[in-house]
Amino acid sequence: MLPPLTLRHVVTTLALYAAGGAGGWLASRSGIPMPWMTGSLGAGALAVAFLQHGPLDGYRYPQRVRNGFIALIGVMIGTQVSPALLTHLETLPWLLGALLVFVPAAHLGNAWIFRRGGYDRTTALYAGTPGGLMESIALGEAAGGDISRITLQHFLRVILVVVAIPAALSIWTGHPVGSAAGAVPGDASPMTGLEFLKVLACAGAGLGLARVIRLPAAQILGPLLLTGALTLSGVISVHLPFWLLALAQVVVGTGLGLRFAGVTAATLLRAMTLSAMSVGFMLTLGLTLSLMLAALTGTEFLQLLLSFAPGGVTEMSLVALSLSVNPAMVSLTHVVRIVLTVGELILVAKLMPGTR
Repeated sequence: MLPPLTLRHVVTTLALYAAGGAGGWLASRSGIPMPWMTGSLGAGALAVAFLQHGPLDGYRYPQRVRNGFIALIGVMIGTQVSPALLTHLETLPWLLGALLVFVPAAHLGNAWIFRRGGYDRTTALYAGTPGGLMESIALGEAAGGDISRITLQHFLRVILVVVAIPAALSIWTGHPVGSAAGAVPGDASPMTGLEFLKVLACAGAGLGLARVIRLPAAQILGPLLLTGALTLSGVISVHLPFWLLALAQVVVGTGLGLRFAGVTAATLLRAMTLSAMSVGFMLTLGLTLSLMLAALTGTEFLQLLLSFAPGGVTEMSLVALSLSVNPAMVSLTHVVRIVLTVGELILVAKLMPGTR
């Protein structure tokens, strides 16, 4: 049951979003990759570091707000669906085959890294999955793993991938990329009231439909599929302004930053070291598979790289939008990755019950 909202909670949440927005604006003026998400993430982390024993003591981040904006992100991606997307479907069997290699290889390598880092076998196993955050936490807790370490490693995985991918691309190309280079996804013209109502309707209907049929990543996938189908069929045509994308990044980024509540500096340093090794390993594996698939299928290398990058569906979809890379295809691939990861994790849990 969701806790009741109080005036103090609402004011605190608005203040945090204001701080996140300020952090995003400063990052956008500094040429930092994915500025609105990265800057708001930093602002959220600073807020919880200095205020968790003061104004943020007992504060709970409103998941209802986050889920609402994730649904809007799904609508944004759905508006990018075009007949050109169908030409990419022929690469799906190749991608599926590569993911069947990526998921177990990444999981095995991560478990080894965390085991060598001092985690017990169960904690290392469930902290090392390349996706399925909530399922990994739930199954890891049931198996007797250290739930705080499992949770921290998964959040760090998502955060490091979100920060590392645009930064690495900027270094590789020798200049800022995506929104850091001034590229503005979306439309610069004002959004009409009717268009805004269409967006809200698609978000609400898509989210409700996804929950009824129990789709994975329901908050983003339901609105994405519904809006994509309506856009592809010509029923609706909605443009989305950049400010809405930036606002969604601020909401998601601020929430990620707040995940550092209660984490000591020593614990964080150790977890970040292990996470850097883990993410580096998975990105290297994804890079190798992307190069092979690009040569075999002719698919854009950056699209493949983002498809294998082990971040969350929401976060990687935002990265794809920011870098103007086919976000619908990237989102679809990440949903498949997470489904495969959860399936493999459930199989592992049955084969190795009570692992320590």
